[in-house]
Amino acid sequence: MLTNKREIPYDFEEIYVSYFSRMKYFALEYVLSEEDAENIVQDVFTELWERKELLTYNINLVAFLFTSIKNRCIDHLRHRVIVRDAVNQIQEEYQVTLKVKLASLELFDQSLLSEQDIEKIVSEVINSLPEKCREIFIKSKIEGKKQKDIASE
Repeated sequence: MLTNKREIPYDFEEIYVSYFSRMKYFALEYVLSEEDAENIVQDVFTELWERKELLTYNINLVAFLFTSIKNRCIDHLRHRVIVRDAVNQIQEEYQVTLKVKLASLELFDQSLLSEQDIEKIVSEVINSLPEKCREIFIKSKIEGKKQKDIASE
């Protein structure tokens, strides 16, 4: 990408004014949030400013900008997917906890049940959960693992 050094570098301000809107609309097609698109483009221009020595080389500036924006959009979208999955898993665990607590309370009659009966009921309720929910519940409530650790597993 880098070739011969140029005598007269690009003017950064001219590049920014000329390409910011175009790059923002490109990013907006993928990230769907105007604020996120602006932040991505701003980050790319900040990186370009910090590495302004690139502007003294014969580079395809438009290709550089589009490639940088594309890569930032990919990173942004991957991060959003990870965050969404973690939130979904936390919500799922919370729902499982509520269901188990509700089932336990509905089945609980302290005067009629011994400790063994209670353990049996709790085991039955846990075993009645869908497999994934049961795994998450056991890891969280019985093994005492943190939500972050469970999500990473």
